[in-house]
Amino acid sequence: MCAFAVEKASKRLTPLSAGPMRWRASVRASGEGTGIGARSATMCDLSLNAMHSKNLSILPLVFAIAAGALAPASVTLAASRHAAPAAHKKPAAAAPAAEPTPGQTAVAGGAPALPAKAWLLMDFDSGQVLASANPDEPLPPASLTKMMTSFLVEQALRSGKLKKDELVTTSQNAWCRGSSTESCMYLPLNGQATVIDLLRGIIIQSGNDASKAIAEHMAGSEEGFAKLMNAEAQRLGMTHTHFVNATGLPDPAHKASARDLAILARAIIHDSADFYPIYAEREFKYNNIKQGNRNALLYTDPTVDGLKTGHTEEAGYCLVASSKRNGMRLITVILNTHSAQARADETRTLLGWGFGNFEKATPIQANAAVATAKVKFGKADTVAAGLGSPWSLTVPRGQQVQTSAQINPDLQAPLAKGAVIGKVVATSNGKPVGEAPLVAQADVERAGLMLRAWQHVAYLFGK
Repeated sequence: MCAFAVEKASKRLTPLSAGPMRWRASVRASGEGTGIGARSATMCDLSLNAMHSKNLSILPLVFAIAAGALAPASVTLAASRHAAPAAHKKPAAAAPAAEPTPGQTAVAGGAPALPAKAWLLMDFDSGQVLASANPDEPLPPASLTKMMTSFLVEQALRSGKLKKDELVTTSQNAWCRGSSTESCMYLPLNGQATVIDLLRGIIIQSGNDASKAIAEHMAGSEEGFAKLMNAEAQRLGMTHTHFVNATGLPDPAHKASARDLAILARAIIHDSADFYPIYAEREFKYNNIKQGNRNALLYTDPTVDGLKTGHTEEAGYCLVASSKRNGMRLITVILNTHSAQARADETRTLLGWGFGNFEKATPIQANAAVATAKVKFGKADTVAAGLGSPWSLTVPRGQQVQTSAQINPDLQAPLAKGAVIGKVVATSNGKPVGEAPLVAQADVERAGLMLRAWQHVAYLFGK
């Protein structure tokens, strides 16, 4: 008999060569159980399903005319005792034969129609949204909230504000009271746990107790921690999100959008690389209680390595996932679908469509000179403009990518190597698919007084 019967509640210039440059593109309670009365969707269900993824005389006049040029210029510069479920071998479901969700858009044709209230597919490298439906609608995020809780813990660990072995005490407020109606790590009342164990309890077990305990430890109270969460959300550009608590427990003011949650997932993968492998761990044992990760895709698709599930009656079943195949990473968000099975199947469908219809393209190599920029009042009249770092795009399969460079006007020396002096824009089928900054590929020193004066005169008469 499966012991895990209840899902816990918690929660532009001229190129060097003529013509356009072309390259072939070749889950009521949060925390997956955040809320009391949350609808049952269990890991047991997952197991059962597994059985059925860039000329001296005139000098005074010259100096008078050029006076303005002589001033210095600025430098441009969850909680049952059970084993992890068996592998789910059910093949990925085909895209539902349904009308597209209202508000649905896609970069490529043939995007699936999913029954979730909102969903999104994002390219990790560029942050480009490849397909979505209602991506900016604020919805209850349930335990997906805990991605921000864990991200703040991870960043505090990276900065040294927290230590992995630092002990955190479980207050009366954070303690789960032995309840089985919400997701818990089962921290003992007034007991202590290390920060790294709490981080695992938040990510894998979706523990409300772990989330509250670390929130109180870091900010004095859960309300104070919510202020940190909202400040970080603002910094990341999550414009349709507002956090009230660290768990995702239901509150009318606690909302997040699919796009914002994808932005957060991207930040976790990029900025918390040392801790991101925890999101792929299938189980965690604490206080002699072993609990499995509720992300069913971790058991069925080896390319999926995160991130978080969520469920409440209000939020429905939610899942943020990420998968990397053949050097391309995609992020998916499913919000408010009807079952744990549905959120997994819809994610598989979305990932399958994404990897099948898009591919990576490298329009321009890093440090390659793609344009020549004119520079005023320098020892050199021009400087090469190129990318300062590698640039890749995810584009529809079989489509060409065109690039055009745009240089900032009125560049003046001195210029430092690496200073941003423009940008390069990539388009495919006439639609923008990305852009990258162009930087100076060399230093340009400021010319001497005499040379600057003559250059200024030449510039005036050259207009």
